[in-house]
Amino acid sequence: MKKNPVKEKLRRGEPSFGTWLSFANLLAARALARSGFDWLTLDIEHQGIDWELATTLMASIADAGCVPLVRVPEGDYTTIKRALDCGAFGIVVPMVDTVEQAKTVVNAAKYPPEGNRSLGGAQAQLNFDAPPAEYFEKVNDEILVILQTESPTGVRNAEEIYAVDGVDGIFVGPVDLSARVHADGHKPTADEFEALIQAVVDAGKKTGTPTGMHTMSAADALMRAQRGMQFIAVGSDMRLMLQQAREDIGELGTAGDRQEVAKY
Repeated sequence: MKKNPVKEKLRRGEPSFGTWLSFANLLAARALARSGFDWLTLDIEHQGIDWELATTLMASIADAGCVPLVRVPEGDYTTIKRALDCGAFGIVVPMVDTVEQAKTVVNAAKYPPEGNRSLGGAQAQLNFDAPPAEYFEKVNDEILVILQTESPTGVRNAEEIYAVDGVDGIFVGPVDLSARVHADGHKPTADEFEALIQAVVDAGKKTGTPTGMHTMSAADALMRAQRGMQFIAVGSDMRLMLQQAREDIGELGTAGDRQEVAKY
């Protein structure tokens, strides 16, 4: 049976880098799975990705030797079960603000006796290259459970949430976190927001739980790794495409410049 190399990296205290998949495109997923990222996360929370397509995308990622993850819309039992049965090596769960929510997620992600995930399905076993009995017996040790801290409440409850048995990592959603601080009646300064991020990292260190966040560049991702984060996203498939397109267009120059070049 396959091991989950991302989970092993986190256990060793090493950083892992991945990106978000929003296109729901098989070719893009296959190509990025071979690009060198440790993991790819299908964003089912914000994108219109149905379960049949998600299953196909995760199979292509797993077969390429990369780790397929799913950000589910919410941390309920049915959604988590479906994501894992469709072949995810782990889940990213948004808006986790309480210990009770964290325990619900872990219970849904683990087979008995550690949780209450129902036994069944075949796609996940194929992705882990395991017969059913071995998958059911061993996969609890391989499934990655990542919770998102995206609100001031989540930061206040960080230590208690991160200490829940079965939580493998924490992922900060910086846009939602900033918006929710603002919604509480105060627009955070850059220093205040950075203090919130540091509070997450500190809580993770205190509880022995890896932390991470979404970044928009390799430089920012490396900076976060140097400051102690381990589960770090770099942009998305769409951002990577647009970034390269803008760079190329910038090198080509303005439309007028291109017309001048065309005369020669």
